[in-house]
Amino acid sequence: MSSQTAPGSSPLVAPVLEWYDEHARDLPWRRPEASAWSVMVSEFMLQQTPVNRVLPVHETWLERWPTPADLAAEPTGEAVRAWGRLGYPRRALRLHAAATAIRDEHGGEVPADYDALLALPGVGDYTAAAIATFAHGRRHVVLDTNVRRVLGRAVSGVEFPARSVTRAERDVAAALLPDDEPTAATWSVAVMELGALVCTADRPRCDACPVVALCAWHTAGRPAYDGPPRPVQTYAGTDRQCRGRLLAVLRDAEGAVPSDRLDAVWDDAAQRARCLESLLADGLAVRTADGGVALP
Repeated sequence: MSSQTAPGSSPLVAPVLEWYDEHARDLPWRRPEASAWSVMVSEFMLQQTPVNRVLPVHETWLERWPTPADLAAEPTGEAVRAWGRLGYPRRALRLHAAATAIRDEHGGEVPADYDALLALPGVGDYTAAAIATFAHGRRHVVLDTNVRRVLGRAVSGVEFPARSVTRAERDVAAALLPDDEPTAATWSVAVMELGALVCTADRPRCDACPVVALCAWHTAGRPAYDGPPRPVQTYAGTDRQCRGRLLAVLRDAEGAVPSDRLDAVWDDAAQRARCLESLLADGLAVRTADGGVALP
């Protein structure tokens, strides 16, 4: 990875690239031998899920389904089963649907073109840009939570960005992208890594930051966030927890599960029924002819 940048580029770029050269984590989807499919699987799994939880599932997934066609050949229920306890299991259905489209429409190869990626099921702007950038070395603005926080602090002087991506943020990110495609791709992952390891949400380690002297937020005295209240996620007692309990029973079963086995994992009957119906509606579960419930 080169830390050389084009003349006239932002002074933020070279120090961040040099820091990344030294501090980047060794993650399987970043290795030179990683396939575009490995990168794509990681991007689906890493949505709202920490790296340490993704690593073992990503490894077993790639061992079982080393190509999109391998996954597409299996029933969707197997994708849900293999997703395990990563959470937000609809991502497994979307990844299966995307794999099927890649097999049927792209000869089994993960496309490099942003628009082709965006047209895949379950792929939005961020995921399309990330796959094009990290799998194929293309030059795109990649704005995840970590990147938005780093750029918000370093350039705009705010502790946290707005809840949704703004045009101003996108313009800032675009202006910072090095012109050279491989360097731009490395810059995108380097900023993401800086946000994950140093410029964290709760306890930023400014003393370890390679651009602390250039950071507008630090220079201004690290002013506290004064925007709308940031959402606080809860889990205990929620429909999400109930859905997870029900899905765990289905995932661990060999076939259909009788309803009384589901009754045993959640006391609130009304909430349990509502969550089961939502799993059926989402395609994460199906009713069987004998009245049981199973993975699709």
